[in-house]
Amino acid sequence: MTTPTVTARGAAPTAGVPAATRPRHRRPLAQWGFVAPAVLFMLLFFGYPLVRNVVMSFQHYTPKTFFTGEAPLNGFDNWSAVFRDALFGKALWHTLVFTAGSLLGQFCAGLALAVFFTRRFPLNGVLRSLILLPWLVPMVVSGIVWRRILDQDTGVLNSFLDVIGLDGHTPWLTSPHMALLSVILVNIWIGIPFNMVILYGGLQEVPRELYEAAALDGASGWRTFRSITLPTLRPVITVVLVLGFMSTVKILDLILALTDGGPADATQTLGTLTYQNSFVRLDFGAGAVVGNVLILISAVFAVFYLRANRTEGK
Repeated sequence: MTTPTVTARGAAPTAGVPAATRPRHRRPLAQWGFVAPAVLFMLLFFGYPLVRNVVMSFQHYTPKTFFTGEAPLNGFDNWSAVFRDALFGKALWHTLVFTAGSLLGQFCAGLALAVFFTRRFPLNGVLRSLILLPWLVPMVVSGIVWRRILDQDTGVLNSFLDVIGLDGHTPWLTSPHMALLSVILVNIWIGIPFNMVILYGGLQEVPRELYEAAALDGASGWRTFRSITLPTLRPVITVVLVLGFMSTVKILDLILALTDGGPADATQTLGTLTYQNSFVRLDFGAGAVVGNVLILISAVFAVFYLRANRTEGK
């Protein structure tokens, strides 16, 4: 007579058990194995420079430091010197005006073009491709080209204004009253394609049935746009504006190519002030302070972006 073998309750299975039912403590290790390279990359190329920049803002960091390695701490001297400087206040104000003007112009023009290209007509794809060119050209190249176009004496724009009988001697880049506006207009021209592409993609996701129902109800074009298009595009608009802000608030190369922060500091922004403090005046501590202010502003809007995405996803 064969005695049946009874397996004790709770005994761990051994042979012949599928891998999916084995202990789960290995799964987190495998997950962290995939995440670890990205975390290491972020720590090395983003975390360390960020911490180093913060530390530098509290040091007396000079060109001599590169040879001696000595950078004594000076407390909040760099911070107080930067905040007492009248140029910092001007640069902060110019940054806000430049960013707000650029975002408003880019978004409005990009949305108008996105709505326009939702209609089917010949050469639709070709025209959309051509509009992408300003976005594909390096910003320094765009700045140099526009500097030639806006030149007061030999620029194409003033020559064209002369031909049509208008004032052809406008100092677009040499007048303290016109320079910032000119830089904003150039940046709008550069940023329109990005806004158009993202918003155009969002418009493709709007159900056609909503427009058909609005047409049957006799809604006007503006009412349809305000009641259907804008509410449906709200998540996309949030992404466009926040990403646009984070890329615009720190622009440096375009302003350097157009005006180099002049004339009379009329186009000085936090980005150009960071560059000039660090690499022109060689005051690396002051440059680190302005850079930290830029990082803080970008971080605030990054948090806003993540919270907005989380809210829309619920």
